[in-house]
Amino acid sequence: MSHPPSPRSPRQTLGVILFVTLALSAVYSLVRVLITPEGAAHGGYANTRSDYLLMLLQCVLGLAVFALPSLLEHKWRLEIPNFIYVMYYVFLYCAIFLGEVMDFYYLVPHWDTILHFFSGAMLGALGFILVSVLNDSQRVPLSLSPGFVALFSFCFALSCGAVWEIYEYTFDGLLGLNMQKFVTAAGETLSGRAALEDTMKDLIVDACAAAAMSLMGYFRIRKGQKRQSP
Repeated sequence: MSHPPSPRSPRQTLGVILFVTLALSAVYSLVRVLITPEGAAHGGYANTRSDYLLMLLQCVLGLAVFALPSLLEHKWRLEIPNFIYVMYYVFLYCAIFLGEVMDFYYLVPHWDTILHFFSGAMLGALGFILVSVLNDSQRVPLSLSPGFVALFSFCFALSCGAVWEIYEYTFDGLLGLNMQKFVTAAGETLSGRAALEDTMKDLIVDACAAAAMSLMGYFRIRKGQKRQSP
């Protein structure tokens, strides 16, 4: 007698939706790159060839990092909570599909800032989980203080944010993109301090979100230690 298939978990459902959405968006953006004349624009938002190239790059990157949490679990034998998967999938969906494909970066005020705060908190939580797993593992002889765990969580999240800004700067130069928003929607090229504003704002927001998550983790560990103490 065959058993009915088990229902998909929210994590699996979100994963399928994200993968299909990114794959279809990658095909769409590739077609637009091929058929859009150089310099052509219509509609006022991401309609030039370079914009579609950016959309394609982001979709391909999203597909490449889609399975990153699962790879970390299998390679390091970690147990990443489902809520981290859900946050990760939601972030990729909001950043790539809504942000790049659906033009939310232009249509929704402060969309980029919202996403950076969300990603800073998510990466802070992930860093907290990684070092906590090592701290609690019987195979790894570590005994780390709550303060060190919180500091690692903060530095991990901020380092990831810095790597992302390096990625944006590099591909802006190589492919003539505008991920760091040094050219305004009106076509004005910024210079001096104004050109640095987007990058520095992103890093500051990442730091604030990571600090908030690290403090929450610190007090959670301290509370758990007090309960275990005689």
